[in-house]
Amino acid sequence: MGIHKEGYRIILVAFIFLGVLSPLSGLIGMPLWMHYVIWVFLALLFIWIVRFFRFPRRVLTPDDNLVICPADGKVVAIEEVDEPEFLGDRRIQVSVFMSPNNVHINWSPVSGIIRYMKYHPGKYLVAWHPKSSTENERTTIVVENSNGKQVLIRQIAGAMARRIVCYAREGNTIRQGDEIGFIKFGSRVDLFLPLESKVKVGLGDLVKGKQTIIADI
Repeated sequence: MGIHKEGYRIILVAFIFLGVLSPLSGLIGMPLWMHYVIWVFLALLFIWIVRFFRFPRRVLTPDDNLVICPADGKVVAIEEVDEPEFLGDRRIQVSVFMSPNNVHINWSPVSGIIRYMKYHPGKYLVAWHPKSSTENERTTIVVENSNGKQVLIRQIAGAMARRIVCYAREGNTIRQGDEIGFIKFGSRVDLFLPLESKVKVGLGDLVKGKQTIIADI
């Protein structure tokens, strides 16, 4: 377990800020026990911030027949929908909600060539809102595997998550399990799969990025 690079600056700023705030609380006239409560709270807050940016080491053997989970979280939607942005056809949408306690790294669900990548500014509806997939700030990525199957991945910001980081670049080759980005402080990732895909998860399932099999394509 390590610390993700996206957390270095935030952790440093938090350390400096909380490190300054902690001794300052001692200058305020209050009972000693209240100072201890404040110090414990600040220490727990710092631990939570560090934990948010944890980077688990997970091993994966790529398989072009499978779609692996792109993020840790909970399956909140499995349905047939139209995908008009790039694919222009009907797809199976599988959505994974990431709470603030989940690992927030996003991994590529398939190997292949990145055919499309686009960032969309937008709203900050709660991540489980039905319209968050089309109205919230988001990044859309399409990867085409060696069998010609295209999988669309959508990183979606939520009410709390205000920073999407995307490493995918159109035209690049990516391996299943490679990092495609990071969403800071909770949100959601949608997958749009071919209709013939055999989905291996159910609504409400807790899933792990780079480990859980989402579908067989």
